[in-house]
Amino acid sequence: MATQQLFYRTAVPVNFQRHKDWSVKTGESYAFAADVNSVPVTAIEFAQAAAEYPVVFAGNEQSVFPAIILGVRDNQNLHVTAEGKWSGKYVPAFVRRYPFVFSQDAEGKTFTLHIDETFSGCNQAGRGEKLFDSDGEQTQYLRTVLGFLQDYQARFLRTRAYCDRLLELKLLQPMQAQFTLGGGEQRSLSGFMVVDRAKLKAMPPEVLADMLAKDELECTFLHLASLRHFQDMLDLSQAA
Repeated sequence: MATQQLFYRTAVPVNFQRHKDWSVKTGESYAFAADVNSVPVTAIEFAQAAAEYPVVFAGNEQSVFPAIILGVRDNQNLHVTAEGKWSGKYVPAFVRRYPFVFSQDAEGKTFTLHIDETFSGCNQAGRGEKLFDSDGEQTQYLRTVLGFLQDYQARFLRTRAYCDRLLELKLLQPMQAQFTLGGGEQRSLSGFMVVDRAKLKAMPPEVLADMLAKDELECTFLHLASLRHFQDMLDLSQAA
């Protein structure tokens, strides 16, 4: 999988002085995500994401995070149509939070809301939802965005703990997906890891019981089951 900056281009802090007349219209187009072949997902999303997409672990032996694979080529998202619609049933939270994102200070204690001003839905013509009211106060929409991102950050931290457990138990192994496209073209995707089924089965009962109690075992089974969607992705690619 390619290392990418994903779809954020010029994220700047949200403030009244700069954005007092700004509105944001979301949900009409996902064209901003058309060139990414994977996006992160949190553990709580596994049940919905694993029903449609391959869920893997991106990173290295020191640090990993779950991601769904969206294309068989770099810079390809098979789930964004030519009209900018998302063809899948589930849109990952990482995509839904765009154009907003948190940044944090060096100590990781202070978070600042940013917005990608290059997003096509950002405007000063009143389309969509305003960020501030005439008194300079945050609108209900902006407060909802803040709540969503705060919840996402908490889910991110819980997911990080799950990933650390997989690394600690040495349950992950590198995987490469091989594809034969139309015309006989050979493609491969690498740079990600999956859970080793044999090692999982060999875990001591007390470890498995602890993982079960923390919902980590459920996430692991959902991840393993989702790998069947590599074939679905190949079918999508052939159709495209």
